[in-house]
Amino acid sequence: MVQSYTEAPISKVTAAGGVEYAYREVGEGGVPLVLLVHFRGNLDNWDPALVDALARGRRVIAFDNTGVGGSGGTTPGTVAQMAVDAIAFIDALELGQVDVLGFSLGSFVAQEITLIRPALVRRLVLASSAPQGAPGMHGWAQWVIDSVGQVRTDPAKMLDVFYTRSAESRKSGEAALGRMFTRGELDTPTTWQTRQAQYDAVCAWGIPNVGLLERVTAIQVPVFVANGDSDPMILPRYSHLLAGLIPGAELRIYPDAAHGFLFQHHEEFAADVTRFLARPQAAEGNDAA
Repeated sequence: MVQSYTEAPISKVTAAGGVEYAYREVGEGGVPLVLLVHFRGNLDNWDPALVDALARGRRVIAFDNTGVGGSGGTTPGTVAQMAVDAIAFIDALELGQVDVLGFSLGSFVAQEITLIRPALVRRLVLASSAPQGAPGMHGWAQWVIDSVGQVRTDPAKMLDVFYTRSAESRKSGEAALGRMFTRGELDTPTTWQTRQAQYDAVCAWGIPNVGLLERVTAIQVPVFVANGDSDPMILPRYSHLLAGLIPGAELRIYPDAAHGFLFQHHEEFAADVTRFLARPQAAEGNDAA
């Protein structure tokens, strides 16, 4: 089994519906941890340092959902369909139960997976997340979508969204970008169709609807909610709201960090996730930091 995400080859698996999914995996042992990536991300947008830290003693699987990167099909425009497609991928790998880590848009999909098929998910990690229907979530601030939503992405503008203006945060961001794209086999870039469909899904998720906030109260598995204290894409207050709605959820806010907090603080975040995934059931509680 490959132990480094940088060296992990891209594999393919065909789901029951005929879609071929691209994925990378590292590590072995434990309940498999499935990673769901952010808006416009593909397999290359996971920081290898984070994935390798998560894979110490467990199998970790990152994949491109339908129509994304090297996977087949057309990217759907709803979070609900993305969740159905993610379940199809997990079924194709014949995984009876998984832990799930969803980041940004991936965290919305992770919530839906857990609601659609509760028995599939053992534990859930929601990074830079928000519940469906939260007020103020209907689309991102104009400067944010201008930075990450153009036809051609500008790494400098991406850094402005994913990291703070402090020298330490910006240095961490530049290092993470270097780790992500220094490999021999790169994934297929995401298309404009994927960008449009994913932003449609994000905007629909954010239409204010107080009634929809009740949906996440049905999540009964242990949940760890995390964010950076300066995230401009999904504001930290939504993480507080989400953790307050999900019974027994744990919350951690990381300092001097924006949307890419999990890459900036990769060792600390991986250690927190590892502790959370390994914690005995009896120790579950509701913490805030």
